[in-house]
Amino acid sequence: MIGAYLNALGILLGALAGLAGRGELSERTQQQLKSALGAFTAFCGLQLVWLNVGGPFGSILKQLFLAGLAVVLGHLAGKILGLQAMSNRLGRHAAALLATAAASPGRSAPGFIAATILFCAAPLGLLGAVTDGLGGYFFPLGLKAVMDGLAMAGFVNMFRWPVALAAVPVLIFLNGLTLGVHAGVLPWLEAHQAVPAVNVAAGLVICATTLVVLEVRRVELANYLPALALAPLLTHWLG
Repeated sequence: MIGAYLNALGILLGALAGLAGRGELSERTQQQLKSALGAFTAFCGLQLVWLNVGGPFGSILKQLFLAGLAVVLGHLAGKILGLQAMSNRLGRHAAALLATAAASPGRSAPGFIAATILFCAAPLGLLGAVTDGLGGYFFPLGLKAVMDGLAMAGFVNMFRWPVALAAVPVLIFLNGLTLGVHAGVLPWLEAHQAVPAVNVAAGLVICATTLVVLEVRRVELANYLPALALAPLLTHWLG
């Protein structure tokens, strides 16, 4: 379970790169990075699905059907709960803090708080903490580490080095969530043989994240998070 540490390390390395850099990345380099991140996101999602389905062909279809059903019902539950709306409010609050910090060059605290909110509230971080806690699959958090590092490289140019301290609360939050899943949720899932169901649902949601990374379309990722809770329940009832 090293995903949270990778995420924090990515933030710190991004800060160092931003402080040492002499300018922004070219448009071509940014497009190449975006394409590479999109491809790796799709790979992570598909690999997670592949590693957690098995058995006869009919059994594989049933597992995929239940995971897909969990994603659809999870999205409906997320809409009812207003998870994406909550995520959007956090994003707007962080944007307001960034604007305040940009208007006051000597103040780093608003930038630190905004970076902490953005990095902790990202749906990919929550997905990665779950998959890391269930089976040590840290690649989603590794991917997030690269994204956060690129963002931090821009933040330190505006707010200087104190904003890089956002790596500390990110580490505490994601590592706490990972350990909570491992100690509190994994035993129940193992007892009901439902760990693969959660991972398959998470893999499908990570695949949808590819559309966001490549800026193909907006996806309400936060609304899909309840699928992780519904997948083991559907497997227990119908599997």
